[in-house]
Amino acid sequence: MEEQITRVLKEKVDPVLAEHYGGAMLTGFENNIAKVRLTGACASCPSAQDTIQDVVKEIVIENCPEVQDVVLDTSVSEDLLDMARKILRKDKK
Repeated sequence: MEEQITRVLKEKVDPVLAEHYGGAMLTGFENNIAKVRLTGACASCPSAQDTIQDVVKEIVIENCPEVQDVVLDTSVSEDLLDMARKILRKDKK
């Protein structure tokens, strides 16, 4: 199921979000709920929750009937945390 959702995000959602310099990535799928993180300009957009509800959820559920809901993943990625740690270490030297 995760592969199918990822494919739908890449092929159907990303082209829509690319118009706003953004994208979407699946971060988890459990209990028929897909967790999606917005990327690019969409990640910091004040309308991110609306984008999930009005765009991403509609497209994913239409193409993946097993998915019952799509929620916005607002957690901070490990890559971003690692980058911040490296920057903070440089500043201490």
